[in-house]
Amino acid sequence: MALPVTLSGRSLAPGFQDTHLFAPRRVALMADPAIAASAVLARNLAAGGFRGALHAVGAPWAGMDHAPDLAALAEAPHLAVLSLPPDGIGPAMDALAARGCFAAVVPGPAPGLAAHCARTGVRAMGEHSFGICIPPLGLNASLSHMAPRPGRLALLCQSSALARAVIDWAEGEAVGFSLIAGIGTNADYGFAGGLDWLARDAPTGAVLLDLRRIKNRRMFISAARATARTRPVVAQRPGHAGRDVADAVMGAALRRAGVLRVQGLEEFLSAAETLGRVKPSLRPGAEGARGDRIAVVSNGLGPGQMAADAALRGGARLAVIPPEARTLLDLALPEGWSGENPLALPAGQGHRLAEAASLLSALAEVDSVVAIHAPAPDEDPEVAAAALAAAAASTGKGGRAAPVLAAWLGQYSAGAQRRALAERGVAVFTTPEAAVQGALHLAQHRRNRAAAAELPSAEVLEVTPDRARVSALFAAARAEGRVQLDEAESLAVLSAYGVPVIPHRAAATLDEAVEAAAELGWPVVLKVLSDALPAKTEVGAVALDLRDAAALRDAAAAMEAGLAAARPGLRPRGWMVQRQAPPGRELRLRLGDDPMFGPWIGFGRGGTAAPIEADESHDLPPLNRALALAMIGRTRVSRLLDGWRDHLPVSREGLAEALVGLSQFAVDFPEVEAAVVNPLRARPEGMEVLDARITLRPPGETGFLAIPPYPASLARPFTTKDGRGVVVRPIRPEDAEGVAAFVRRVPAEDVRYRFFNPLRELPPAQLARLTQIDYDREMAFAAIAGDSIAGTARLVLDGQEGGEFALLIDAAWKRGGLARHMMGRLMDWARGRGLRRIHGQVLAENAGMLRFVQAIGFATRRSEDPEILEASLEL
Repeated sequence: MALPVTLSGRSLAPGFQDTHLFAPRRVALMADPAIAASAVLARNLAAGGFRGALHAVGAPWAGMDHAPDLAALAEAPHLAVLSLPPDGIGPAMDALAARGCFAAVVPGPAPGLAAHCARTGVRAMGEHSFGICIPPLGLNASLSHMAPRPGRLALLCQSSALARAVIDWAEGEAVGFSLIAGIGTNADYGFAGGLDWLARDAPTGAVLLDLRRIKNRRMFISAARATARTRPVVAQRPGHAGRDVADAVMGAALRRAGVLRVQGLEEFLSAAETLGRVKPSLRPGAEGARGDRIAVVSNGLGPGQMAADAALRGGARLAVIPPEARTLLDLALPEGWSGENPLALPAGQGHRLAEAASLLSALAEVDSVVAIHAPAPDEDPEVAAAALAAAAASTGKGGRAAPVLAAWLGQYSAGAQRRALAERGVAVFTTPEAAVQGALHLAQHRRNRAAAAELPSAEVLEVTPDRARVSALFAAARAEGRVQLDEAESLAVLSAYGVPVIPHRAAATLDEAVEAAAELGWPVVLKVLSDALPAKTEVGAVALDLRDAAALRDAAAAMEAGLAAARPGLRPRGWMVQRQAPPGRELRLRLGDDPMFGPWIGFGRGGTAAPIEADESHDLPPLNRALALAMIGRTRVSRLLDGWRDHLPVSREGLAEALVGLSQFAVDFPEVEAAVVNPLRARPEGMEVLDARITLRPPGETGFLAIPPYPASLARPFTTKDGRGVVVRPIRPEDAEGVAAFVRRVPAEDVRYRFFNPLRELPPAQLARLTQIDYDREMAFAAIAGDSIAGTARLVLDGQEGGEFALLIDAAWKRGGLARHMMGRLMDWARGRGLRRIHGQVLAENAGMLRFVQAIGFATRRSEDPEILEASLEL
């Protein structure tokens, strides 16, 4: 086939725009008829009812306007679908770039696709992409076997087979899609770009992710977090069963992004059914924040009990019906109902299921309702289904009524009713357990949102490490050609980061070891000092509770003999002598590196059996106090830390400080590949590390954090014209209380000018949004005067080489140059990020701000809203 890649002399488009990929108006198919997928793509494109222009470039295809090459098109296409031989992809992308088309989908094999994209500037989904479907636009440029219906669910996937399975399931459940995008092998345009689009795509109500490979860990987490702030995001990662740490790190990454993790296709579809149709209810207080109080009502006792069992197994609670509500239910429901949760209606009363569900949904003590219907004689199931659909329609919208999920049991006689319920928008399942799983997904999503909006205390765990000492230790090891630190060096590193370590001495000879023991005080522990012994106890290289010099010398002789037999040729560096530690709870801290998400931190049970006891929680650095405490709380051993019978309590705050110190170590020294702190022995009076092992990466290699650390280096002092001093630094989560107090203190008119709303109290979710920022997407500076905030300045990237600014200064700090200084800091940061412009909106009546921005070089113009002016500055 002659490839349709004739270069055109027409002017180039400015470059890639995501609207051309996800909302195109002109689409070109460049397809080789000899490739089987080409006919599928052409058929789907022609039959989709696309509202824009469809062109077949090169080979003609039915239902599309034909053009011999790109030059023959009157306008450049927004999106090109390339179903071409591998050796034709590169020339085709050259032609697209020359014609001004910078978005492409590549369904087939395309070796070197990333290089083609880098050379031409064309962004491509693929290789082996399923394609792209945008049902609201009638665009089906995919390898689907059927056309997906329009709706509010988005799917970003890497598996074409899974995409077809989800589409087929969705049609059976009357679930529609706002977008289906096949990422393929993620060679170029991937999950991060798709999530960035969905974060601001109003028609999308929930997002499904089928993950296998993440290309840019930081961009992915940043985009996932931005999307999950406004809608549910659900993810699965097939093919990683048995890879315990990698799987746990994936879970940690998704949790930090606010994404709901599911396992397997059944749970994936269950989450889609639930989160694609309903929203969690708004329930006040700490109990409501958990969102896991489930009420079950059924037209038979057995199915209701099965649902109750499933709820308890899943970690949820059965909602407790208060006495006053029980009285109301007695009046409304037929005589003979069970009187407790799960509620069982009497025989022949299935038509009252909807009434009971509505009553339960209205209770403040209920977070979700599972209504179960089983086939019954002498009953009209269609009437019961219609009534339940009407009842469910008034719930699940994110209001105060708890959502109602239905389990419509049976297959032969119940299928029609399930279909009718689905068509009415009800989340409906085939079993009690599946419906409860949907309720659990709602609860987890609510907890994710609550965690994202949780405001940490103002307390900051400050770490002031001796970085120079650590650098010197690393340099000495590398000078000897080592990447493995010995125990003495590893303990010194931890001590430099404020982690308590057992008193110890390193000794080159046995006589020095005896002297060290006398200095430390008997009894002592003696260890062989070697960077080549990761598990010293396995070769008898540790002796405990040595009470005098003779015992120490005897132990050393036994170790030397044992090592000669077990590890001939090993040359130890000397001896490690430690004070004998009193008994305590043994814990383990770890720092490792995941191929997909980079550095991670682990916390759990310690001791020699730690590797075979699956009790470890994982998270990604950087950690703060709140994250470290949450990490501790996710382990089983945490239940013993507060004391239990003969188990003495341990300070969680002290453990959190150690975790934050390890996190800061990972931030400061990306050349570290791994660290194992085991055991850290904790007691009521304190804790100390007894052993540690640190491994460096090969020379020249560094790690890359998935989450950007706090940019402490941007903190600067500033003195106003009248001599008052502040520190202008990036905002951080612990500033939430300070920001709330700042907004309350600022004059009401200034607050209205800043937020375009007469707020006097910022809600917790907005405070979290203003203080828990992604430093790769925005910057917010706070001017700190003592214990209070004197002003804030913010710049949010707009994705188009620019950013939108906002500024608010306390009235007491105006006219001293603080506003000009903070805007200058934003401009410096913007230039450092390569931005070309910054802009913002100013109320037309805000004369003071208009004079200010004009004085520092902004141009202003009227917007479409006559009450708002646009201010912009080219950098």
